[in-house]
Amino acid sequence: MSANRSELAAHLRRARERLQPADVGLPAGLRRRTPGLRREEVAMLAGISVDYLVRLEQGRGPLPSTQVLGSLARALQLDHAERDALFHLAGTAPPAPGAIPMHVRPSVLRLLDRLGDLPAIVVSAKGDALAWNAMSSALLGDWSAVRLERRNLNRIRFLPDPTDPLRSEFGRSDAERRDMARNAVAGLRSAAARYPEDPGLTTLLADLRAGSPEFVELWETGEVGGWRNQTKTVRHPTVGAITLDCDTLHVPDDDQTVIVYSAAPGTPAADALALLRVVGTQDLEPTTAPNDRQEISK
Repeated sequence: MSANRSELAAHLRRARERLQPADVGLPAGLRRRTPGLRREEVAMLAGISVDYLVRLEQGRGPLPSTQVLGSLARALQLDHAERDALFHLAGTAPPAPGAIPMHVRPSVLRLLDRLGDLPAIVVSAKGDALAWNAMSSALLGDWSAVRLERRNLNRIRFLPDPTDPLRSEFGRSDAERRDMARNAVAGLRSAAARYPEDPGLTTLLADLRAGSPEFVELWETGEVGGWRNQTKTVRHPTVGAITLDCDTLHVPDDDQTVIVYSAAPGTPAADALALLRVVGTQDLEPTTAPNDRQEISK
């Protein structure tokens, strides 16, 4: 399959120019001259460099990997037909049946936007952070600044990296933390049963086995399961420890989960979330380009 660089460039530009900052949870800012999103904003959301996006929109530079194509499709809120066209224009086959769905439907993204008062994140069957709102970054840290290959809750949990710009959400008791880890591994084992041929999941499991004795111990129990509604305590540097209800909403057609953090009205946690809505989302507009991530293996 050969690439069509000129049509790929036009496809990316059209998709970028039809979106507004509010569509992706970003502030409009001042002195906006270009229609739609700025290249800096798309690059931030997709986890690639601005320079690489410029080259793609000019029909030059290395062709993107399948992981980068999927990230661009999510950042630009492409529907399934538009996503498949993006893959074909880049000379790459779209995701095959039997692979873990990594594309978030525009309708789910609209739901995420409507949850603007609450931290919310969409995750894949193997724990990839696929989409999030500004409140999620205000609570947990700037997801857009996380390297694309690190945007996985299980990598963050079992293979911590001090360079990740995320605050730990595991500031609870050892018992609670262990329960969360057990639940995460059970979900991965269930995903492995559903998607035995998924290459991304195969790589993730190999990395976890090689780097985390805790994961190996929990994996060998054979427990299966999925995401559950829980109570989580997040330690935030500005508002302190916040104990929140964490509800999971399943998107059955795409085997994805929307995780929503909330608190009962009138509680200290609700007051902390209200404060985060004021002070926690002010610094999320992109000012510098992320590292060049145009070629990332699955």
